[in-house]
Amino acid sequence: MPSDVEVVLAAPAGRPAKFVEGNLFRHITVMSLTASVGLMAVFSVDLVNMLFISMLGRDEVTAAVGYAGVILFFTTSFGIGLSIAVSATVARALGARDVAQAREKATNGLVLGIGFGVVFAAGVWLVLPGLVGLLGATGETAVLSVHYLRIVVPAQPFLMVGMIGGAILRSHGDARRAMMATIWGAVVNAALDPVLIFALDLDLTGAAIASVASRVVIAAVALLPIIRHHGGFDRPSAAGLMQDLPLISGIAGPAILTQLATPIGQAFVTRIVAGFGEAAVAGMAITGRMTPVALGVVFALSGAIGPIIGQNYGAGRMDRVRRAFLDGLVFTALVIGGVTVLLFVLRAPIADLFGAEGLTREIIYLFCGPLCLLFFFNGAIFVANAACNNLGAPFQSTLVSWGRHTIGTVPFALWLGGVWGAGGVLIGQAAGGVLFGTLAVWLALRTIARTHPAPRF
Repeated sequence: MPSDVEVVLAAPAGRPAKFVEGNLFRHITVMSLTASVGLMAVFSVDLVNMLFISMLGRDEVTAAVGYAGVILFFTTSFGIGLSIAVSATVARALGARDVAQAREKATNGLVLGIGFGVVFAAGVWLVLPGLVGLLGATGETAVLSVHYLRIVVPAQPFLMVGMIGGAILRSHGDARRAMMATIWGAVVNAALDPVLIFALDLDLTGAAIASVASRVVIAAVALLPIIRHHGGFDRPSAAGLMQDLPLISGIAGPAILTQLATPIGQAFVTRIVAGFGEAAVAGMAITGRMTPVALGVVFALSGAIGPIIGQNYGAGRMDRVRRAFLDGLVFTALVIGGVTVLLFVLRAPIADLFGAEGLTREIIYLFCGPLCLLFFFNGAIFVANAACNNLGAPFQSTLVSWGRHTIGTVPFALWLGGVWGAGGVLIGQAAGGVLFGTLAVWLALRTIARTHPAPRF
């Protein structure tokens, strides 16, 4: 029996696509929750890695993973930007009921994504010592961070392939199979970690090797369902790639710039926090691993709501585009409120789990309360950016994100860091999000009101 998605795509031309009928809030909830399971599975392994590393009792090793995490966030954000572009083009074609066009867009998007990903990862690998130094790492901490990254960064193109494959699956409404790709990657990572880190006594090297294996598995498991259940890929041609290059680049360029704003803003914050010592960087590294696990649903929402908006845009249903956007904000508020309460109640056991003391413990406590609650405004930016990317206004997302992570981060972090120390830096970073989150919502609503139904490709 064919899946629900296959039934929809095989239906007569007049029948709406997956997300152009039914309850939008339910679509958003299902897509976000299923996508978040996979995301949280991957980031939970990163959190476990951090737990294992913290058991070594060496702040410089924990801090090294923190510095490495900022750079990996940078390269991962590049992949997210590419996946947004492919998802937008595939979802729009499916919304217009053109399955052949969707397959063509998926093929060309994947090939172009691989090419861009390899070049980008190679460039980052060549300048790793300089990047780590810019973040404020010195001495043994810097050496350990570069060593870890030398192993992991060459595997980032596999993660980019997995992201693009997952985006294609979600564009088809196949959230479950997209979720399984990241879950299998997490399972492989979790199985290899204790063996490589402890049994073989490889420490940081073992954690890096496990991460490489995980990325390869994610890529393979994301692509197989597309081939088996969604028509696979076409044979790419130079003419087709050149034809789609402006379309993919037109969305991917601004989307990548938008995504890169976050790790660059985080790099500024890391540099400022580094001035307060390795204990402060260690605390930030722990909360940085906790954030995508605790708030994985919100991170997943930005990728899940895009295809919903894209299909309704492609079908000419702007009323449902607006409804989906507003439902996304409500969903974000509900998730953030619930998670904040849970973290606040469990803040002491969480800190004890990592053996956190002093400044490291203070930063964890700060995250498990006000910082988590203020993350709603980041979530609002995610939803607004997804809407703009799928409605042909990607540069608006870019401007909001860069504003939020530059003038909405650095002045506040410097100011409050001077008043309250390392904790003040993180409070300042969160405070700037309030202003730009509000601005992002207003701009997205204005874009929705001014956008006409999408033309066919």
